[in-house]
Amino acid sequence: MNLKIKHPNRTPIDPHRKVSPIVCFFASGFFSGYSPFAPGTVGSAAALALYALPGFEHPLLLCTIVVLTFVLGVAASNPMEKKYGHDPSVVTIDEVAGMWVSLLFLPKSIAVALTAFLVFRIFDIIKPYPARRFDEMHGGIGIMMDDVVAGVYANILVQLLLCIASLRHWLLIV
Repeated sequence: MNLKIKHPNRTPIDPHRKVSPIVCFFASGFFSGYSPFAPGTVGSAAALALYALPGFEHPLLLCTIVVLTFVLGVAASNPMEKKYGHDPSVVTIDEVAGMWVSLLFLPKSIAVALTAFLVFRIFDIIKPYPARRFDEMHGGIGIMMDDVVAGVYANILVQLLLCIASLRHWLLIV
């Protein structure tokens, strides 16, 4: 029996739908989405752990990885949404991509990375415009874009904080 549960304004859920293990691995942010506690935060932390690898912060490399993660994340999120419903918590590749966007073009340090992590998680949770609009969309684009927008906002705020800190330091020297 093929059971499909239809929720109003939601993607129909097909709990018997088969999803390849590779898609599950990638869509779940390297299985971080299966965390029983705060899978989005665990997915963001997994992205931060990969970012800690030497050379990962290089802008060309990180931009390439973000674009590839986004494109593959859209494709991998679609079957997961069909199996689990709208923007399922098990899908955390969106947090991985968003976290990496929040780190683009920032100096690599523990303080900056942790600040970006915290700010990204806040923006991902509160979803300021237009992130909330994307969150309401169906399919992989909606799943991925709300976190990319949160990552852009986080990046801008951390860049501003760094500029303010630099300016303050420069004013204290003069």
